[in-house]
Amino acid sequence: MRKVPVVAALLVVLVVLAAGCGEPPPSAPVTVDPRIPAELDVQESWRITRLGADHEIEGYADRVSVLPGEPLRLHVSTTAPRFTARAFRMGANPAKVWESDPVKGRRQPPAHIVDGMVTAAHWPPSLTVDTTGWPEGSYLIRLDASTGAQRYVPVTVRSASTAGRVVLVNAVTTWQAYNLWGGRSLYKGPGGYADRSRAVTFDRPYDGVGARLFLDFEKDVMAVAEKSGVPLAYLTNLDLVPGALDGARAVISLGHDEYWTPGMRQVVTRARDSGTNLAFLGANAVYWRIAVHGRTVACDKERQCRLWRDTRPESALVGQMYDCYPAEAAYRVTRPDHWIFAGTKGRVFPGLAGVETDRVSRGSPAGVQVLAESPLSCGGRPTVAHSTYYTAPSGAGVFASGTMRWVCGLRGRRCGHGVTDAAAAFTRRATINLLTRFAQGPAGRT
Repeated sequence: MRKVPVVAALLVVLVVLAAGCGEPPPSAPVTVDPRIPAELDVQESWRITRLGADHEIEGYADRVSVLPGEPLRLHVSTTAPRFTARAFRMGANPAKVWESDPVKGRRQPPAHIVDGMVTAAHWPPSLTVDTTGWPEGSYLIRLDASTGAQRYVPVTVRSASTAGRVVLVNAVTTWQAYNLWGGRSLYKGPGGYADRSRAVTFDRPYDGVGARLFLDFEKDVMAVAEKSGVPLAYLTNLDLVPGALDGARAVISLGHDEYWTPGMRQVVTRARDSGTNLAFLGANAVYWRIAVHGRTVACDKERQCRLWRDTRPESALVGQMYDCYPAEAAYRVTRPDHWIFAGTKGRVFPGLAGVETDRVSRGSPAGVQVLAESPLSCGGRPTVAHSTYYTAPSGAGVFASGTMRWVCGLRGRRCGHGVTDAAAAFTRRATINLLTRFAQGPAGRT
């Protein structure tokens, strides 16, 4: 296996950041596969430029997260004679940290259907990846077939300790819930919703480019967080086990964090009650109460997997809860004097409220502050979207954006939906304010 010197790669990143340049220089133009989402239609070394035919190359890792230095195995299926795997650490400036030698390709057996669940657990491993020297963070391993087709395999190199740091959490259970690889997710199957899976497994590739929800809802926040200079830690929500957040300054739930086990919620709630600040940068967080068995996420959406609000409304933790889909409205700031909005410009941002939104409702903590209230129509039902903030008895501050477009808004016009570059400046400044204040300790005490 060939390795790229990690220290050298990180020095390049630091030099670029010191020069005030957040993006690497543009590369020569190439032809882009029209099926690749517009967000990927910018040429950088880590990006996919050609998906190829269905099943031309795809794969999954046998570990959702690893500690630095721990190995993982890639299970890859390809119709190409050979493929190469390349690992890119995502963040302020994505950098390649590792590259495999060419690996002989093989077409793996067809997926199995087990009790309505699609699995590729029977695929033999294709290669072992040594993560020695890899810095903590979120990674995309790009599979490059010798025929030119490409797909991602996401992996998190998690932090052994979160003490004194702001924790960024990859919402991998939600990624898997929406994963339609093999034709089945927790939302639909060949016969539609009624034919959906009641459980899904990490033992299969992700659909599309292989990292759709990470790219849509998480990548841009990670870049902003790393540029902010606050001390960071990295976990997936499967890593939210007792002790994982001991001493953490803040926990950041990213743009789409819908599927939570009781254990996850208990760990995050206890952290808040110990003074750890929380931020929910999406909407519809803590919605489904799921079970995780090994590498399987179980949620029948009937008896065994009920909504959190049926027993313990998510608003008690988040500050508000899911109210509308589809939503489409201008985001309207109502508390411009709040410290979260310090240094921002503008009060109304077209398209920034959507496509799912939250509002203050039963179970919201006493004293919750509404920082933004955006009127909208939800299928003809008049309602509003809220951004909220409250202070827990421990002094921990809890912010919830109440819109799934907060992260998308960081991209400005590239977000679409009428979002402007003014929204990018607004969400970026507000996010940095959150991160820097939260990194100092319980926000209610500072």
